[in-house]
Amino acid sequence: MSVPRLGLLGAGAVLALAACGPAPSDPARQLGPNPYLPEQHEYLMPPMALSKPGGWAPEQTPTVAPGLRIQALATGLKNPRRILVLPNGDLLVAEPQPPDPPHPKRPKDFVMNWVEAKTHPPGKAPNDIVLLRDANGDGVPETKTVFLKGLNAPFGMALVGGDLYVADTDGVLRFPYTTGETQVTAPGVMLTDLPQGPIDHHWTKDLTASPDGSKLYAGVGSNSNITENGIGAEKDRAAIWEIDRASGAHRLFATGLRNPNGLTFEPSTGVLWAVINERDELGPDLVPDYMTSVKDGGFYGWPYSYWGQHVDPRVKPQRPDLVAKATVPDYGLSSHVAPLGMVFSNTATALPPAWRSGAFVGEHGSWNRKQFNGYKVVYVPFANGRPAGKPVDVVTGFIGKDGKAHGRPVGVAIDAHGGLLIADDIGGTVWRVTAAQ
Repeated sequence: MSVPRLGLLGAGAVLALAACGPAPSDPARQLGPNPYLPEQHEYLMPPMALSKPGGWAPEQTPTVAPGLRIQALATGLKNPRRILVLPNGDLLVAEPQPPDPPHPKRPKDFVMNWVEAKTHPPGKAPNDIVLLRDANGDGVPETKTVFLKGLNAPFGMALVGGDLYVADTDGVLRFPYTTGETQVTAPGVMLTDLPQGPIDHHWTKDLTASPDGSKLYAGVGSNSNITENGIGAEKDRAAIWEIDRASGAHRLFATGLRNPNGLTFEPSTGVLWAVINERDELGPDLVPDYMTSVKDGGFYGWPYSYWGQHVDPRVKPQRPDLVAKATVPDYGLSSHVAPLGMVFSNTATALPPAWRSGAFVGEHGSWNRKQFNGYKVVYVPFANGRPAGKPVDVVTGFIGKDGKAHGRPVGVAIDAHGGLLIADDIGGTVWRVTAAQ
């Protein structure tokens, strides 16, 4: 992307300003229920570190924790973001093409868009959903077909009975599904519109179904970092929607969630959980991204506050009434790791027992921080339906020694044979993790 008015020299000069400000602290200080929250630091230009796409060399893989092994289940994909495991073991993989970013309004928006564009996968994604079939569980799909095509930045997917739901960036579509079919040609029916508009800042719309199948839950991210596009652009956004599957009627289930993803129900309690991308431009250690149980009617702070009652002074006008009732998240993941996927591991029977009672989180990785953070898959142990310990690195090595990104993890899932699946958008790969033996 070109940088109008500033040019490359101007962009470089503005980027140099990002060197000012506090040094990042150890991310481990921000893990768990009581993360370290330093003083705020506002920037003319926030610190940024590029991870230009590098791709994977032949036979090269990410690094896994001891006792595990990893292999490429599928390669050559275009921006794979989400994986849905069907009842017969088939996998659906969403390949969305992000909408074009809005025309920048602030000088630093030109630079930030230019920087972020350099971290995207090369080429255009087809806006399709691909089906992969690995019938014998050996990690090599025998079948690969285009299952659905002609979509609009598809992301979240959910199957209830014979109804397949796909969350495009502008709405939730319903398609008929028959077990075993490798392609759907029937047109989708719009169940409910989702906020899109001319800006559509957080375009990914995640999706899951309630355990009884009567409701769908859609994650709708904010239309800005911190309301710089006006509070009117945030109508019905930064929220999780509850959608009646029969009628399409919806309500705001929880609000104040800047960019909710990884929507999934904890298996022992039936409680909805999500991972949240928090706000930027307050410093390398603000604000911690997090995972949390989602309370019906809960307000989680954005944009007026973070981590409970810590006020963000950039928002005008202030809303002390909302800040006073803001819910404190359950578990910090540290700042700017960009969690985009989460799955509970109770069915991960192809992994050693130590990995089967928690949640895997796909951390897409930072760009607005001098030192990289995230770019890995972590495991958070659970007990009695709650986090019970510090995260453990499961899959790393997505950033090379040269600072280039071989890949970036997004969605995670557990396949029908109990293996952990990881959608890697930069690497164009779905990885599969199992026990080493």
